[in-house]
Amino acid sequence: MSVIIPLPRERFGLAPTVLAKTDAFSVTGWRTGLGIEMLAVETPRGRVEMLPYMGQMLWDAVFDGVRLTMDSAFCEPRPAQVIVETYGCLAYHSGLLRNGCPGPQDDHPLHGEMACATMDTAYLEIGEDGQGAFVRLGGHVDYIRGFGPHYRAMPSITLREGTLIEMAMTVENRSALPMDLMYMCHVNFAFVQGGRIHQAAPFTPERTRVRREVPAHVQPTQAYTDFIERLAKTPQDSAVLDHPEQWHPEQVLYIENPCADAQGESHALLERPEGDGFVMSWRPDQLDHLARWILAGEDASVAAFALPSTCEPEGYTAEKAKGNLRSLAAGETARFATRFGYVTAAQTAALARKISEMTESENV
Repeated sequence: MSVIIPLPRERFGLAPTVLAKTDAFSVTGWRTGLGIEMLAVETPRGRVEMLPYMGQMLWDAVFDGVRLTMDSAFCEPRPAQVIVETYGCLAYHSGLLRNGCPGPQDDHPLHGEMACATMDTAYLEIGEDGQGAFVRLGGHVDYIRGFGPHYRAMPSITLREGTLIEMAMTVENRSALPMDLMYMCHVNFAFVQGGRIHQAAPFTPERTRVRREVPAHVQPTQAYTDFIERLAKTPQDSAVLDHPEQWHPEQVLYIENPCADAQGESHALLERPEGDGFVMSWRPDQLDHLARWILAGEDASVAAFALPSTCEPEGYTAEKAKGNLRSLAAGETARFATRFGYVTAAQTAALARKISEMTESENV
């Protein structure tokens, strides 16, 4: 049982307005001085801010007093056509026709057209299912070009009474022709000095591979290239974020074939020195690639320790050459879902054990 509350753009005024309230959630909407519609969902354990009409981006989240979001120069979202014009969010949908850092032969924007897409509709869904009470932001945008691609993207963000966030994307090819598909759930967690990464794959050169291609926005130094060579030989040195200066400029790694549990999910964990942590869970049968992006710069710092995707983020031409493009047939629909957020010290310890057992069982 659930109730749908339409969210037309005119409902968002400069003064925050309560749009819905239940025993578990309070939802407030407003329009910023820069003209961006925003939603805040407050629960007994936290607050999550979302942009219902800008790609349904997840701007910020705090649970149990811990902020999950990357640090950046963007104190608030800004009007943008491409993600670099407002790069300060916790999570966004990267893709869908193109994804990743454009290479020399590419003409697409960084991380594609969906990240900042102007949504056609937005709504709230409030209800209860087998997992309990929930509030969901949903909507759709139709991407259509004369004599070109035509799809409908239907993203959603679902919050429950705990400290995890469910982020999903459904895309339907409405063209009469096949459509290239590249998707990544791009979750930008805060950089945690001294944080330890747990992954369901060994830290070996074969399974934890460092990116050697240097994107155009990175100015490499000798220390940067030396660190690449070191990680290529001993990727275990990337497991603990104990030297922030090593992660500037950014480093990207690829985790090959992470294990899945009995439910078909894989998990990654960033354990904080305090004992609690951040978690990401996804289905490798939906998202069969996993990237990691770490940066500790002066103007931005981020530990995107698990970026599940359908391809690597090296741009359209490079991924096509690798055979990493998916094709969505005319009328076909693809669905992707992730679950991420904050976990307590007890939950972190239990999940770290589970990830370790998953990896060890692979070798039995």
